[in-house]
Amino acid sequence: MESINRAEGKVPLWKLFTAFMRIGAFTFGGGYAMLPMLETECVEKTGWITKEELLDYFAIGQCTPGVIAVNTATFVGKKKRGVLGAFVATAGVVFPSFVIICLIAALLQNFAEIKPVQYALRGIRVAVGVLIINTVVKLIREKLKDWLGYVLCALAFALVAFLDVSPVFVVIGAALVGVVRFLIAGRKGGNGV
Repeated sequence: MESINRAEGKVPLWKLFTAFMRIGAFTFGGGYAMLPMLETECVEKTGWITKEELLDYFAIGQCTPGVIAVNTATFVGKKKRGVLGAFVATAGVVFPSFVIICLIAALLQNFAEIKPVQYALRGIRVAVGVLIINTVVKLIREKLKDWLGYVLCALAFALVAFLDVSPVFVVIGAALVGVVRFLIAGRKGGNGV
């Protein structure tokens, strides 16, 4: 309840920046790997957004140009503090990567040849894969409620994994199926959900 009370007030810009800076600094592997930390920070810890809003922002971030985590940070910042909040949250999530990339670029000539670095990166790739699988399993458990959801999930996976269809088209297609389902359910007197 305390996090909800904190969420009702105006969030200080420095809190937006530091929250997203932590997310940017401690998650590796891009947007999908960041989803658990975004959920912990923005939903559970601060109550800035609901879990449904986070998934909506994440889905929209997938369909728009740019990095998913950056887009999601922008949406959360915009919701909490308007355009300035969007800028601050985006700057926060990008800042750690910017610093790390600058350091790596300065050392790049010899960095990639160091054996411990190569093995460390291999280990990080495995951990990122596990984080992504964990996120997918959580999404399936929470969001697939009926046969159509399972069919769309299997079809989306097949299209992206085996036929190399762009995820943007898959998300747009799934959205259209949802709209059609809503319209059909509305005609039958249901609520469309």
